[in-house]
Amino acid sequence: MRLLERMRKEWFMIGIVLAIAGAKLEPSIGVNGGPLKPEITVSYIAVATIFFNSGLSLKTEELTSALVHIKLHLFIQIFTLAFFPATIWLFLQLLSITPINEWLLKGLQTVGCMPPPVSSAVILTKAVGGNEAAAIFNSAFGSFLLGSSSSVPFTSIFSQLFMTVVVPLIIGQIVRRYIKDWLERKKPPFGAVSSCVLLTIIYTTFCDTFSNPNIDLDKFSLLLVLFIIFSIQLSFMLLTFLFSTRNNSGFTPADTVAIIFCSTHKSLTLGIPMLKIVFAGHEHLSLISVPLLIYHPVQILLGSVLVPTIKSWMVSRQKGVKLTRPTV
Repeated sequence: MRLLERMRKEWFMIGIVLAIAGAKLEPSIGVNGGPLKPEITVSYIAVATIFFNSGLSLKTEELTSALVHIKLHLFIQIFTLAFFPATIWLFLQLLSITPINEWLLKGLQTVGCMPPPVSSAVILTKAVGGNEAAAIFNSAFGSFLLGSSSSVPFTSIFSQLFMTVVVPLIIGQIVRRYIKDWLERKKPPFGAVSSCVLLTIIYTTFCDTFSNPNIDLDKFSLLLVLFIIFSIQLSFMLLTFLFSTRNNSGFTPADTVAIIFCSTHKSLTLGIPMLKIVFAGHEHLSLISVPLLIYHPVQILLGSVLVPTIKSWMVSRQKGVKLTRPTV
C-alpha cells in the first residue's frame, strides 16, 4: 500500500510538471475560446464533476454534520474576509515605502478581499482526504456572501453556484442512495477522478497565464510579485495550520486541511468581474489585475505540490489519535 501511495504521489507530481510544460509550449489550446473551451469544460463541466463526485462519495451524515459545524465555518469566514485582508493591508503599509509599483500593491490588497474559489479549495481538500463537506460549504458560502454584497450581478453568481455546486451535489447524493452498496463494495477511484480534474484545471489555468497580455511586467517586478505572493500564501497556510492545531482548538486533522485551503485560496472567477466593475475605465486596471492573475495559478500549484506532505501529516495524526484513544 505504501509503495502504491508513493507511486501515485510521483505520477501526480509528474502530471503537474507535464501540465505546466504543455501549457507553456502551446497555451492557445487551453485558453478561453480555444479548442478545449475551458470557459465551458472547466468552469461548468469540471466544477460540476467535482461536486457530483463529492455527492457520490460523501455520506449524507457527513454533509449534515459539516453544515452544523459552526465553529469551523466562523473560523474560515472570519479569517478569509477579515483577518486576511486586514493583515495584507498592514503588510502593504510596509511595502508602500519600497519602489514597488503602487498599482501592483493595490492589486495585492484586492486579492486579500476575495472569497475562496468553489473548485480548487474543495478538490485539494478531497485530494488530501480532509473535511470535504466543510470545504464545499465554506467555498460556496464565501463566494455567495461576498458576491451578494458586491457590484457583481447577484443573479449571475447565484445561478452559476446553484448549477455547478448545489445541483450536482444533490444529484450525486440521490444516485448514492441507489448504488450505496455497490460503492462500498467496489470503492470507485474518486481520488483519481479528482486528480485528473485538478490536472485539467492546472493546465488550463497556466494556458491562460502564459497567454495573458495583461501580465506585461519587467522581469524584476514579475519576480518580486511572485516572491511576495508565494510568501503570503505560505505564511497564511502556516498561520491557519498553527491556529487550528493548537491545544483545545476543537478541530480534527481533517478540519485543519479544509481550513488551510479554504482560508488561503482566492477566487479568480468572482475576482476578475469584481475588478472590472470596481475599476471600470481605470487606466491601471491591467496592473491592478496582475496580482490576482498570478495568485490563482500559484495557489493551485503550491496546493498541489503540498498535497502529499499535508496528507502524510493528517494520516499520522489520525493514527496517533486512534492509538491514544482508550479502549472500552
